[in-house]
Amino acid sequence: RMFKKFMKFFSIIAIILCFTSCEKASFKENTNEDNNEKIQVIVTFNPLKEFAMAIGKDKIEVKTLVPEGTEPHDFEPKIKDLKQIHNCKVFIYNGLNMESWLKKCKDSIDNKDIIFVDSSKNIDAIKINNSYDPHIWLSLLNAKIQANNIKEALIKVDSKNKDFYEKNYKDFSNNVDDLYNDYKEKFNTVENKKFVTGHAAFGYFCRDFGLEQNSIEDVFSSGEPSANKMKELIDYCKQNKIKTIF
Repeated sequence: RMFKKFMKFFSIIAIILCFTSCEKASFKENTNEDNNEKIQVIVTFNPLKEFAMAIGKDKIEVKTLVPEGTEPHDFEPKIKDLKQIHNCKVFIYNGLNMESWLKKCKDSIDNKDIIFVDSSKNIDAIKINNSYDPHIWLSLLNAKIQANNIKEALIKVDSKNKDFYEKNYKDFSNNVDDLYNDYKEKFNTVENKKFVTGHAAFGYFCRDFGLEQNSIEDVFSSGEPSANKMKELIDYCKQNKIKTIF
């Protein structure tokens, strides 16, 4: 029963927050006059595209920088990527060092008019040793903050359409609140709030709903799981009667 609730929740998250890796962008030149009038936006990976499209809708054109199947922190921008960034109006990134290559990228761009948007601004980040957990988009509450940061950037670029962006953000925020309240109530009825996953990416999700994760790999997916670690996880599953594994 708990497994079904988890699976239903993640199915909806996958649709609304696009909990996948990154969507491959073609970066082809656009010759359509209507598209040329749109604000050119580049995001580092797919969840940010979903947030941007929810706010900007038909007034923006969004391209995703990191190809599908590539981890955002392992990505290395090529010359064609730098050219695309140079020509955009708004560049949206996750922040919290998810894009470790960002500084080098900024240093290679000489267009000072680009608005760089750190979507993690004003988020209560979870500290992990000397760094922070960057998986902020997996929290519905954080998604609202990220979307708000994007909204403010679009208003800065296109102030005449401020009401449009404000309305879209309000609609998005209300939808997220409804989803959060619905699943907050459901998770409150779950007795066993512990689960196991391959990668400790669910810290903010757990914080939202009072859940507890245990994982093979840490937040930063570093190292290979040892035999001792696997034994610990097996014992953890037995002791805590874990029935939910992602």
